[in-house]
Amino acid sequence: MFDAEGVAADLQEHLRLAQEILALVERENVLLRQSEGAATELVELKRGVLPRLTDSLERLKQRRAEWTQLDAEMRAAHPQIAGLLRQNQDVIMKIIVLDRENEQTLLRKGMVPPRHLPSPNRNRPHFVADLYRRSGQT
Repeated sequence: MFDAEGVAADLQEHLRLAQEILALVERENVLLRQSEGAATELVELKRGVLPRLTDSLERLKQRRAEWTQLDAEMRAAHPQIAGLLRQNQDVIMKIIVLDRENEQTLLRKGMVPPRHLPSPNRNRPHFVADLYRRSGQT
């Protein structure tokens, strides 16, 4: 039997967690813009959220299996779940965009250790194909 209330509760908990992460990322963004120092005090807060996020994701993976096995009519009977899914996606996208902005700020300020710098080939989508092409010509 499908537990719609359980799925909604898990999605709401994940949404609260995502909003907490968004608040941390927003705080980091403000700190990075205001000062030259890194927002190191937020590192421990982020690490504290990680186990809770992992647990939440595991629960959602189990719930997802239940949700996808339902037929379309049963899923349509629970519009609150679809709404919670959209809200979670919206918050997660905000986190991703803001975190990428924070990463760029850290890179511009030279606050990223060299071993953590992104590969210059990250922005070259055909890098591997070019390698294969060149190695085939030699």
